[in-house]
Parts: sequence; C-alpha cells; structure tokens
Amino acid sequence: MHKETVSRRLFLGVSAAAAAPGYVAGSDVIRVGVIGCGGRGEAAAVNAMKADPGVRISAMGDLLLDRVQEKRTALRLKHPAQMDVPDERCFAGFDAYRQVIEASDVIIIANAAKFHPLHMMAGIQAGRHVFVEKPHAIDPAGVRVVTEACELAARKRLSVVSGLQSRYHPGYRETMQRVHDGAIGDIVAIQETWLRAPYVLYPRRPGMSEVMYQGSNQYHFNWLSGDDVPQTLIHNLDRSSWALGERAPLRAYGMGGRSTLRGEIYGNVFDHHAVVYDFPGGVRVYAYCRTIPNCYDENASLIMGTKGRCDLLKLRIEGETNWQHPGSQSKASAYDLEHVALFRAIRGGKPLNNGSYMVRSTLITLMGQFSCYTGKQVTWEEINSSRFYYPPKAEDCHADMEPPVKPGPDGTYPVYVPGETKLL
Repeated sequence: MHKETVSRRLFLGVSAAAAAPGYVAGSDVIRVGVIGCGGRGEAAAVNAMKADPGVRISAMGDLLLDRVQEKRTALRLKHPAQMDVPDERCFAGFDAYRQVIEASDVIIIANAAKFHPLHMMAGIQAGRHVFVEKPHAIDPAGVRVVTEACELAARKRLSVVSGLQSRYHPGYRETMQRVHDGAIGDIVAIQETWLRAPYVLYPRRPGMSEVMYQGSNQYHFNWLSGDDVPQTLIHNLDRSSWALGERAPLRAYGMGGRSTLRGEIYGNVFDHHAVVYDFPGGVRVYAYCRTIPNCYDENASLIMGTKGRCDLLKLRIEGETNWQHPGSQSKASAYDLEHVALFRAIRGGKPLNNGSYMVRSTLITLMGQFSCYTGKQVTWEEINSSRFYYPPKAEDCHADMEPPVKPGPDGTYPVYVPGETKLL
C-alpha cells in the first residue's frame, strides 16, 4: 500500500485559491468540536483558542459525560468568550463523535487512539478540517484508513494537522536544518529516549462496567492505546525519520515486557521497550521508553554524525561545529504553533496536510511495538503489507460489548509474551 513515503503533496499541502470549505465564508467564527476530553483534549482546545480569536469551541464529546462537563468548566474559566458549548452539545458514549462532527467546522481528535482513523475519516467525509493527536493509528489496518483519509482530505481541499508538534517547533526546525546542511557530517546513529513514570492513571469507579473502565483508563490497554512505542516514542521516532531525510527503516527488532508494574490500573501494556531500527546506509536508531516510577527519567533525541553530534531537544550542536540556538523570543509553544498553522491554512484557503509523516512515523512505531510484543524482527515490507488490527474493529465498539481482554482471578490483566505471542 505504502511506498517509503506517501505522496509528497500530503506533506507540503495542496494550494488553492478559493475559500476553504468547512466554515461559512466571510464569517469570523470557526466552530471547533473536541472529541476526547482528557488532558490532551482540553489542552488542544486551549491551543486552538489561543491560535485564532475567531475559534469557538462548539461541541465536546467523550466516553464519559462527567468528563465532558468537567473540561467544559475548566475551559470556560480560561477562555469564557470563546466557549459556546451548551448542555445539548455535550455528548457521551462511543458514538459521541458523530454529534461533535455535525456541530463543528473543525474537529480536534484526542481520544483513545484506536478510534483516530475512524473519526478522521468520518470528519473528512463530512467536510471537516481535522487536528488529530498522535498516535494516528495503533495497528496496520488503522494506518490504511489514515492514509485514505489524508488522500481524501487532499482531494476535498481540507486541512489535516498532526499532533507531532516537533515539526512546528522553531528551534527544532532551525537546528534540524543545520544537521541537514552538514553541521555534524553524515549521520551514523541516533539515540532516542523517553523514560518517565506511568502516564495518566484512572482508577475504576464503583459500578463501572469493564469496557467503560478500560475505555476511561485507555492508555493502559493496548487494544485502545497501542502501548508506549506508538503512544509516546512516536515523537522521538518522528524526529529520527525527519533527521534522516523522511526515510523509513528497513527493519526493526526489539525487546520489552512488564517487569515492575502490578495491579489492574496498569492494564495489559508493557512497562519498558527497547528497539533497534536499521535504516538505509547502515544508520542505526536506538530507541528506548520506560514507564516505571522512581527511576531515572529522560526525554532526548541525540543525533551522532561523522563530524559531531546534535542534542536536538537542547538545540545544541557540538564537534567540528559548535553552536547553541539562542532560544525563541516567542511565547507561543509548538503546541500553539501547529494550531496557528491549521487555522491560517483554513482562513487562507490553502489546505495543510501532514499525512506523509503522520503515516510514516506511525508505521515506524508499529514496527517497534510488534517486534517487542513478539520477539521477532519486523521489516518495513511486513508492516506495510499487514492487515492486522486489534479486535474489535473501532466501528463495532459499544457500551454493552465484552472487552477483548479481561482481568484474571487476581484482578490483573494478561500481557503478551515475547517468543510466544504471534500478531502480524
């Protein structure tokens, strides 16, 4: 299905002279709907309101209604003039996305990543512009839908912007350009790390059904979140692919497991992963993530070259060339700037489409995650040709369903076993 990259037009965007569809031409107001009312959904709504004074949050949806109401209250305190979400536009349940799309011109997708492809496609089919958080899919079947959705957006002249905000960071962009211009010579290896404590834990509420509990605590169930390589390390691996000229690896092999975390709240995800990626030209990318408390923490992208090295997140180059970025004078973060780019594209009638690196970087993470789960090498050809998905299909999920994983007699969930688990 995929070449090494999806068509370059998806990365560069498609220019158009006429007004972009999705909002009333001549109107200052752009209605934005939020699908997923966790911390990231709330933050993305704030980014959108800061990016464009004409943005009005018009609808909000989540699996749980009280979470919608909680985030609506928080957002009203921060940006009261830009909040227009009455009770009748607060939606809950697995089908909430449909009502949010209907009430919006632009949708922010920040819910469980299992549903990102389905919700992207539904929004674009309805003529909506889309901002979608990472990871953009959690399995190869989902990536196929993301690819088709981005291609449809290009044909319909709709914008699709990714939550891989590193691409919009002015300091990273300037530092990366120096790497591309040869400041560290030829790249020979990259080390990517994101080591931290467990992320966003939601305890079970009394009387909550199993599927609703797992949905509310979605980061800790692989059939909903995809686990930590797609969920977290995708930022790092997107930067690696960017540094290497938007290339994809030939193969990956990894190791991982559950070594420390115990209890139902941690679901069935691994707590550590290590992946080696083999890129064309003999370049190796060594990628590590861990979610265990009381350990050494680090988030870094270190690019090693024949003439020096680049510490990208510290905006520093050392070696034959020694350079330190002076720092941005702007108060806007990359999280804000990706939304600035989105709404500027909408108002200017020049659609922005991040589909190329959205697809490539997501597939890179899936290579690593499935290799860690199975203990097997995974090649680029294998991940591209696979039609694997975590059951059930996103469109078949509903409140009365039995979840695909259930706790054992001791209350803990079974995890995959490398060397025994077979997936792709």
